[in-house]
Amino acid sequence: MKTDKKKTLIFALQKSLPVLFGYLFLGSAFGIMLYEAGYNWVWAIFISLIVYAGSGQFLLVSLLSTHATIPTVAFMTLFINSRHIFYGLSYIEKFRQGKWRYPFMIFSLTDETYSVNASITSVPDGVSEPQARHLIGFFDHIYWIIGSVIGSVAGQLIPIDFTGIDFSMTALFVVIFIDLLTEQKGRNKLIGIVGIASAVICLVIFGAEKFLLPSLIITVAILSGAKPYFSKEVVK
Repeated sequence: MKTDKKKTLIFALQKSLPVLFGYLFLGSAFGIMLYEAGYNWVWAIFISLIVYAGSGQFLLVSLLSTHATIPTVAFMTLFINSRHIFYGLSYIEKFRQGKWRYPFMIFSLTDETYSVNASITSVPDGVSEPQARHLIGFFDHIYWIIGSVIGSVAGQLIPIDFTGIDFSMTALFVVIFIDLLTEQKGRNKLIGIVGIASAVICLVIFGAEKFLLPSLIITVAILSGAKPYFSKEVVK
C-alpha cells in the first residue's frame, strides 16, 4: 500500500495533541523548578533535549540542588524510570519497522508517548504506521522542550505562585488512559482492567513507595501469557 507523507504527518500531529497541552504545563513546571534552582532557560533546553525523562528531570533538579554525586544521580534515575524498560519490551517489533528511526523511537518513549502509541490499534489508508509513531515521539519531545523554556522564562518574569502545576502530568496520563478504555474494543478494556487490578493489589501489599515496579512486572507477565487471546481478538 502506498503511503502519503502528508496524511502520516497530520495523523501523527492529531494523535500527539493531547500530549501537547499536558507537556506545555508539565514542561513549564520543570522549567520553573529549574530556574528556581539557579539554572536558566539554556539549561532547560539542554536537559530536556538530552535527558527527556519527565519525573527523572524533576528528580534531577532536586539532586542538583543538593549537589548529589554522579553515582547517586545515576542510581536514582534508573530506579525512578525503570518502568520504561517494560514500555520498550512491548514495542520492540513495531519500532524495528521504523528502521533508522528505531533509536530515537526508543529514546522518546515516555509515559505519555507510550499511552498514545498504545491507543493506535490501526491507521487510516495511506498512513505509514512506523513513520507516524516516529513523528509522535518527535512532536512530543518538541512540546516538552518548548514547555521547559516557557516555564524557565515565566519563572523569571512572572511573580506567580505555580504550586500544583506538576500535577498536569498525572492528569494527562489519566485522560489518555480513560480515552483508551472508552474505545469500543474489548481488548483495550481488558488490558486496562489487568493494569488497574495489578496496581491496586501491589499498592496494598508493597505500599505507595514500592508498588510500581512489581505491578508492572505482574501486568507484563499476565499480558504476555494472554497474548494468543489478544491476537485472536484482533483477527476477529
